[in-house]
Formats: sequence, C-alpha cells, structure tokens
Amino acid sequence: MKLQPILECDVLVLGSGAGGLSTAVTAATRGLSVLVCEKEDVFGGTTAWSGGWMWIPRNPLATRAGIVEDESAPRTYLKSELGAHFDAAKADALIEHGPRMIEFFERNTSMRFIDGNRIPDFHTTHGAATGGRSVCAMPFDGRELGPLIDKLRPPLAEVTIKGMAIASGQDLAHFLNATRSAKSAWHVTKRFATFAWHMLRHRRSMHLVNGNALVARLLKSAADRGVDLRTRAKAVSLTREANRVTGARVEIDGVMHDVRARRGVVLACGGYPHDAKRQAETFPVMPHWSAAPPSNTGDGIRLGERAGAHFDASLETPAAWAPVSLVPKSEGRDAAFPHLIERAKPGVIAVTRAGRRFTNEASSYYDFICALIGTTQAGEEACAWLVCDHRFQRRYGLGFAKPFPFPLGSYERSGYLKSAPTLEALAQQCGIDARGLADTVATYNGYAKDGFDPQFHKGSTPYNRVQGDASMKPNPCLAPIVVGPFHAVKIVPGSLGTFAGLSTDARSRALDEARAPIPGLYAVGNDAASMMGGHYPAGGITLGPAMTFGYLAGLELAEAPRDEGITNLSNSNIKQARTLQ
Repeated sequence: MKLQPILECDVLVLGSGAGGLSTAVTAATRGLSVLVCEKEDVFGGTTAWSGGWMWIPRNPLATRAGIVEDESAPRTYLKSELGAHFDAAKADALIEHGPRMIEFFERNTSMRFIDGNRIPDFHTTHGAATGGRSVCAMPFDGRELGPLIDKLRPPLAEVTIKGMAIASGQDLAHFLNATRSAKSAWHVTKRFATFAWHMLRHRRSMHLVNGNALVARLLKSAADRGVDLRTRAKAVSLTREANRVTGARVEIDGVMHDVRARRGVVLACGGYPHDAKRQAETFPVMPHWSAAPPSNTGDGIRLGERAGAHFDASLETPAAWAPVSLVPKSEGRDAAFPHLIERAKPGVIAVTRAGRRFTNEASSYYDFICALIGTTQAGEEACAWLVCDHRFQRRYGLGFAKPFPFPLGSYERSGYLKSAPTLEALAQQCGIDARGLADTVATYNGYAKDGFDPQFHKGSTPYNRVQGDASMKPNPCLAPIVVGPFHAVKIVPGSLGTFAGLSTDARSRALDEARAPIPGLYAVGNDAASMMGGHYPAGGITLGPAMTFGYLAGLELAEAPRDEGITNLSNSNIKQARTLQ
C-alpha cells in the first residue's frame, strides 16, 4: 500500500471514548495540535453506549450542594475496597485531580454536568458514602454538533425505545410511572412527541442523554478547539526513534499514512472485551458476552505491548462483570442486553438451574456475576434465570422485554422471554428444577410480604434501596411473586468492558516490564489497567478515572518537551524509522 504525505501533530490519540477525548480536549485547550484517530465510522467507543456516570469524589457539584467531605473519606473507602490492589499514587491523583477535571471542563469547554448526589457507593465498608460522589453529563441537543452528529455512535439499540434513549433518574422514573401519574404521562408524551419530530426531521433523536451526551459534549469541545477528528482511521503500528514512541502508521480511509506526534501517542482503544484469544487467557469462564462495541478487540493493548509496555493481568478480576441476556437478532450474532436496573425492583428473584437463589439480586451488576461464577461448578454452564410474575413484568419490564403498554408476543415468539401459567410449566420451559423453583418461590413469598430477606438481605443497603421502588413498603426491593402468568429470562456472564490492561503510572504514562515510563507513550481508559485493581466499589469507577487520567495525560503532554528531532527528519528518514510489527 502506497504511503501518503506524512501527517504531523503534537499529540496523536488512538480511540474516541471518554479517556481519549478527555486527553484530546485538555491538550488542545493547552495549545497543542491534536489528531484523534478512530477506526470505526463513528466516534464514542463504549462510552457512547454507557450510562455516562463518573465516580468523582469531592466533585464541585456536590460541594455546591453542601456535601463536603475530607479527602480521607474516599481514600479510606478505596483502601477498604481494593485491599492489596490499592495504589496510593493513583487514588490520590483521582481524589485530588478529579474535582479539578470537572472544574476545568466546566470552565473551558462545552461540558456541563448533572449531579448524582443521591447515588450511594455499592458497599458499606469503611469510608463509604450515601451520595455526593457521582456526576453525569447534562443532556445535550445533538443539533449543536452540526455535521458531527452523523459521526456520533447511537446509543445501544437494545436499551432504547426504537432509538430513543432514556436517562437514568427522573426521566426513567417518569417512564415507569406513566400509567400511574398524570405528571409522568405528560412527561412521556412530550418525550415521544419530540422524538417523533427528531426522527422525521433528522432520522435520529437529538435529545442526547447518558454516555451519548458525554461523548457529544466532548466532541463539540474538541471541534471547538480545532482537534482533527478522523473516523475510519486504524493504527496498524507505532513508530519509535531510539527508545521514544514518535507516532504511528495509520490507515485512514484505506490510505496508509505515517503520523508524527511531537509530544506523544495516547492509546485509548477501549480494552479487549471482544478479543477472544485474550479473553480465553484471562477470563475465568467462557464463553463471555460483552455489552461493549464489537470493534473493541484489544488493538491499543497489542500496539502498546509491541512498544514494550507491560500488560497487567494480575487484577482481582479482568473485567467489569455484568449480567447480560442474549437478544436474538435476525442478522446474526445475538446482542447482549445488560441487566443493570430491574434486578433490585420488588418481585423478582434470580435462580440457578436447581431453582435456588444464590445472591442478593439488588447487589451491583459486578457482585451479581461474581456470585454466579462462584456458585457454578466446574464443567457447568454459568447461567441463571430472572423469574418474576406478570404484575412485575408489566410494571418494570424484564430485560429487553419492555413493560406495559408494549406487547409481549414478539419477545415470547423469539424465545427471549419464557412465559407460562404456572411456575412448574415455566421451570419446564427453562430447564429449571421444578420442585426447587416452587420451594424457593414459596419461601421467598413467605418473608417478602414482611419486607425482610433473611437469606441474602435484599434491600438492606443504601445502594439496594435507591435501585428499588420507594413506593413499595416496607422494603423497596421485596414483593411476593404470585400473579400468573410467570416470566423468566436467561442470564449469562457478561461485562461492560475490561479491567486488565497496560500498566501506567499516576501521570498516565505507559510502563514497561521494569515499571519504567516509555517516553512518548500514554494509555487511558480501558487500554490502561484499572486503578481499581479489578474491584468495583461504585458506579462510574470506569468513566471517572478515564476522564480524570485523560485530563492528566493532556496536562502531562502539554508540559512534555517537544521532540524537535522528529520535525527535522526528512521524509525518507521517517519512512526508515523503526516500525513496530
């Protein structure tokens, strides 16, 4: 393939999720020229499909609301949660610079945030908080992106209503209460009317929420700062001079280019959730189903390893586990639907093939799958079933099978949703032990009516309760399963992304086997090994560090010495520069 004229920039960012775009915007705001290369046709990576929440203790929105905590509290919580994987330097960097990152983006960019001041940490260990540590991007009008809107990855189709995304919090609450509240019905009516108009006029929703809003705001900020944003741009190798990474060879729209990066290259390609070979090497159970985009195949990690970076698989777990169900797709591979919400609602249980509960269903998605893996015997398929009655399904939905007024026929015909008039018949459909299921439901019903779960204590923690239904008394997470027909959906181990990745320091510099920085090479987002060490202490512990360490990488690159030697090389010398294969 013929090489085209060399492209030059100060910073080359490979990937366009929150980590990469945070780096790009920060560096550009500090006056650097930045090129972002995204191998897909659209920007956004896994971030665009995510809930968009960021765990940022002591963030300015919480402080403005009067929630003020000493930095020792979140540090203590991380130390309690992460144990031997606690990295003091990275914990201090997140706690100190996370709030500064929010202030920086508020002051200098199109980023605007909403608070999560009522969102608790997942656990109640020492230092835990019941709110004030979460932020999310404010909803965004996609029309402000101009032509860039066509380059924004749409939200994950399976968690939308025909392409209309629903924001967590009040927006979701209105949708769940649309048949019970005039105020909620009016809210939902307006949302559908706006969505219909947007589809007619723009062929997609322009009311962007969750991770889609986060990426859109970062893209707008990047464009405003003159960042060169390229899709269909896949890096095939990194280039080095002496021991320094100096750029990359990138195929852009089918044409190969040498890209020279005077300050450095940032790997932000989204980890390896769809790299089957590395999955098999690092995951405890296979097959594995990730809700991340299929294009996240470990490109950045492989590029980093070829440049001498160390891949750290020593974490507690290699991925951000989440329960998923498989939605049949007519065009091929099933889609993974992540079960993040309904498990905490009152009137649903999770059972194994023996028909027995195995965990607190309202626990975090990560804890749920840890429990499922832990209860699965060697040689058995790791799976479970969410079981509920008709009242529950019509009220809250069950996975991809949406609640009233959406009909259930298509979900049942596809085999996704199992339905039967009796628990015995449901068990037969699912391959669950009928006696075990009947006994479990009878036992559960016996104490659910009193609001106490002596087996797994569902509804006993602040995180459990905030995920439940506050209208259900005395326990927002418990209600009997009594009204047929009964429904079930099969759950298998999945993830929201990977934790294992390239070793980095608290300045986002990629490290080699000896823990020494590789000059000119940085890794952020899921290409970097998670600072949480494979633990999951709170919602947003992926995007919060991604944004913060992307910001720190941008600041570091702005201070890094410009490699003047690169700019003086001739084209022929550049082509002879060592290409890492």
